[in-house]
Amino acid sequence: MLKTLLLQFWWLILLVAGVGLIKIFKPFLKGKVGELAVSTHVKLYLDERYILLNDVTLPDEFAGTTQIDHILLSPFGVFVIETKNYKGWIFGGERQKVWTQKIYKKTYKFQNPVYQNYKHIKVLESVLSDIVEPEYLHSVIVFMPDCEFKTSLPNNVFKGSAWVEYVKGFRHEVISPMKLKRIQLRIEKELLDKSWKTNRQHVENLKQRHER
Repeated sequence: MLKTLLLQFWWLILLVAGVGLIKIFKPFLKGKVGELAVSTHVKLYLDERYILLNDVTLPDEFAGTTQIDHILLSPFGVFVIETKNYKGWIFGGERQKVWTQKIYKKTYKFQNPVYQNYKHIKVLESVLSDIVEPEYLHSVIVFMPDCEFKTSLPNNVFKGSAWVEYVKGFRHEVISPMKLKRIQLRIEKELLDKSWKTNRQHVENLKQRHER
């Protein structure tokens, strides 16, 4: 009887399994879409002087990890980029710990990405402390164009490809080609392998940090 049921309803079993997998991987895929958009912007609008490092996971000073969506290296500075693939209305302020996303009648809270990226900057400062001055590290927050800002946001928070013009605004060369190569090699030396194990470790570190 069980065999007969399996033969008759195999498509339903696959459908349920597929829906479950989509729910599990949806946040991961959503983040990757945002990261892909930034990578595309770099290829389309920036020249060979800019070097993009994607999905960089670094150990931090608390024996944990920090995960940076993008690090953009250039003679004009190092840009640490946090991407947010959110839809709907976005409300937030520079000093608010929590920002708000509204989609129709539903409201969601999320961490202020400016604060979130501040930690990324501090970890990167530590990694590059003997190579580059902290003032040459710049924070950039990029939301996807599907959202709409409903409050005045900090000048380093952008929607779509608008962030590119901000980066192009830095025109004074402050990092030599040799130092730029040292920065890239140092980051590549310190970063953790890109794997499911690294991602799981990072998620577990986040859970422990929130519990503390």
